[in-house]
Amino acid sequence: MKKTWTTRWRLVAAAAGLAGLLGCGNESKVPPPPAVVNRVSLSAFTGNSACQDLETYLEDTAVMQMRTQLEASRDGVPSWGWWGGWGGRGFEDASLGGVAPSAANQSAGPTNVTTTNNQVAGVDEADFVKNDGTRIFALSGNTLHAVKSWPADQTEVQGTLKIEGYPREMFLEGTDKAVVFSSIYTWYPLSNAGGVSCLGIHCGYSYANTVKVTEVDVSDMSNLRVVREVMLPGTYNSARKVGSSVRLVLSDSFNFPPGFKWSPDWEENLWNDKGRLRAAYDRIIAQNETLIRSQTLAEWVPAAKITANGQTSIVPHACSAFSKVNAPTRLGQVSVVTLDLAANAIDRTSILAEPGEIYASASNLYVATRHWWWWPAPGQRDTTYLHKFDISQPGTAVYVASGTVDGHIVDQFSMDEAASGHFRIVTTIQSRVPDTTNPNNWWGTMVTTNRLSVLGENAGYLDVVGQSPDLAEGERVMSSRMIGDKGFVVTFRQVDPLFTFDLSDPTNPRKIGELKIPGFSTYIHPMDANHLLTIGTYVPEPVNGQPQNWQARALQLAIFDVSDLANPVQTHTQLVGTAYGWSEAAHEHKAFNYFAAKKLLAIPFADWSNTVSGNDYWSSFKSDLKVYSVDPILGFTSKGSISMSDMYQVTQYSNWTYYWEPYVRRSVMADDFVYAISDSGIRVANIANLSVPLASTRFNRYEE
Repeated sequence: MKKTWTTRWRLVAAAAGLAGLLGCGNESKVPPPPAVVNRVSLSAFTGNSACQDLETYLEDTAVMQMRTQLEASRDGVPSWGWWGGWGGRGFEDASLGGVAPSAANQSAGPTNVTTTNNQVAGVDEADFVKNDGTRIFALSGNTLHAVKSWPADQTEVQGTLKIEGYPREMFLEGTDKAVVFSSIYTWYPLSNAGGVSCLGIHCGYSYANTVKVTEVDVSDMSNLRVVREVMLPGTYNSARKVGSSVRLVLSDSFNFPPGFKWSPDWEENLWNDKGRLRAAYDRIIAQNETLIRSQTLAEWVPAAKITANGQTSIVPHACSAFSKVNAPTRLGQVSVVTLDLAANAIDRTSILAEPGEIYASASNLYVATRHWWWWPAPGQRDTTYLHKFDISQPGTAVYVASGTVDGHIVDQFSMDEAASGHFRIVTTIQSRVPDTTNPNNWWGTMVTTNRLSVLGENAGYLDVVGQSPDLAEGERVMSSRMIGDKGFVVTFRQVDPLFTFDLSDPTNPRKIGELKIPGFSTYIHPMDANHLLTIGTYVPEPVNGQPQNWQARALQLAIFDVSDLANPVQTHTQLVGTAYGWSEAAHEHKAFNYFAAKKLLAIPFADWSNTVSGNDYWSSFKSDLKVYSVDPILGFTSKGSISMSDMYQVTQYSNWTYYWEPYVRRSVMADDFVYAISDSGIRVANIANLSVPLASTRFNRYEE
């Protein structure tokens, strides 16, 4: 008896026998979506057959995923599809930044200076701006700029270096080296053979398929020099640095071979003839499978290249460095690349799964991936799989354990490793349930709740050892932060509940208090042991049943007193700009710069104000760096702002000449001085008079 799609959805999936269901021509059927795996793990490809097993797994899984989309399209059944299908990908939706002390001698450098706002003390995060107190290095366009920044009034660009492709982020290593990550396009056998043209400012990283690591000798600011280049297939995700060891996390989508098709070729009246259409789909399914299985492993997994001292070496990706997940995840590749800068060594370990957020402590790195439901159906719940790697050795990352939690995470701050070694994670859980109001809605509707879970390592697994009761049904997590034995979670729907947690007992994370206020916070920063500093959006509550006045929205800074976890209090707020204003710091913590030594906060800000006379529309936009004095007792006091509106850039492109006003994106504070950083340059002023620049230096960007 032929199974219908509905029958298949209701079957219980078997994890074994995947290969037996594939490779049998167009008569084979895709099995039903497997259930969530609660004891998830990674298994490496080992032994003499490692490479053959790796190739077989890649091709079997590729055929499986190809069939999930094409059979669904053939039978008129909506599916997530390879690229997300119906409604996108389904369920998607610091310590503390650095204050680095310098030499006591003022001529050598400032006494206190802010560096990158990192989540974990001792774990540096890559960014496009790095500084060490006397020097600022910034990526703008395709150029690395080396800026002397001390004394402040002598700030100037002293050297530049063109970086291939689209530079993304970087690290500084001591006084001698910068490590820059850029996205470039490289032709591979399964790549788009036409390549990607790079047209000046239009050259982005959307089509890039390779990460280039450029190690630069910066000991002589006026003579920046490339000492080593590493070309790694994949897309840049994020990076961490502990000591001289860099952990680079890359992802690589699965590249189907040339000639692969996602739908039949056009034929007259084909789509009106169900029999012909089904036969056409069956033909391309069979053709696609033949194409997939005719590729070689070297084509599926391109090699890396390392260039040093004028010599280039090819570095294949060892088959034993790959691991598969014993749970359904979309086919892709997540690589943890270790660059030991002290030993000039490189090591790679890869998971065959799609990427997610990462979290790193000084000793461990965690990679989050998502459960893949092949088709939407009631009874499904979004799930996150976690994979832990030991990074205590500077030259390699060693797989340790894996775990499963309900829900998905918002960002890296949803995760944290306690001093005890337990892993804490905050998730929003979306479940698909039957739509009782619409029987024709066979894929159901979504319900949402939230949870804080604690996992402990147990013989190769990360088991949930404690979890909070579900909270804030119908809402979703907007931000979270776990600091020592305390946890803080913000959810949002109409108002902003701030939940406080006691995390002292890993087996019993307890919700202690709750505070409801208008709006929501998107980033939480610890000021001290008893106070939180947040940035987010003020959203007024409806009055007398009337719709919300969205014109009253604004960016909002806030201080919370959490000395009594049972009774958190919002003690001070500061609205910034109009409903049209925004700040990168609201969604990128590296743009949020809290200078604890001086109790100062700097945030980049942009707004639009229709106050300019005449029809000069673009002059209504403004961007500056806003600086506030922040005190737990006194609240916020504006110290002024640094504008860079006169540091506009002129761009020549073909027969066009135009200018643009730069957005301020980052800042550095050193003693009594504030540096505003944009793509066009750096401007510095004394905190006592921010409107009067002490020095300004422009970036001359290379363009192709």
